[in-house]
Amino acid sequence: ANVKVRPDGMVKVLDFGLAKALEPVAAGSTDATASPTITSPAMMTRVGVILGTAAYMSPEQAKGRAADKRSDVWAFGCVLFEMVTGRRAFEGEDISDTLAAVLRGEPEWTALPANVSPALVVLLRGCLDKDRRRRVADLSIARYIIDREGEAVTAAAVSPGSQIRRTASILV
Repeated sequence: ANVKVRPDGMVKVLDFGLAKALEPVAAGSTDATASPTITSPAMMTRVGVILGTAAYMSPEQAKGRAADKRSDVWAFGCVLFEMVTGRRAFEGEDISDTLAAVLRGEPEWTALPANVSPALVVLLRGCLDKDRRRRVADLSIARYIIDREGEAVTAAAVSPGSQIRRTASILV
């Protein structure tokens, strides 16, 4: 909901989620996209504090552990998976179920279209590896793969000039 394409084709990321640090989650909300409560921007790097949007939160964040750039790689992988499949990588009825899916579940890899290149599948799997030590370490790797003509994108549905490629490159 926070990645929009303007009429001129420019992609805009409207909200990174954590920027809304002082906005509380509505009481009784069952929206799986709602963020767990965060009360201060100063808490953004503290261990033991859960912050972010549940469906895009890395396993280490879901456990209240320290986040680093590999958590951003995870979130990028979640957005890219959603762009390619039209569905979230991790879903649940509520925030608790969504966090459980992040911690124990796997994306529905069979939801990837048949024409998606093996390079993009490897990138997605590398971005969404639950073990951050094995996860893609830096988004420059994702950028490299996405920018390579014909390697990370294939067929007309995901052509090098496609909206997916432009959006993914901008998100990186």
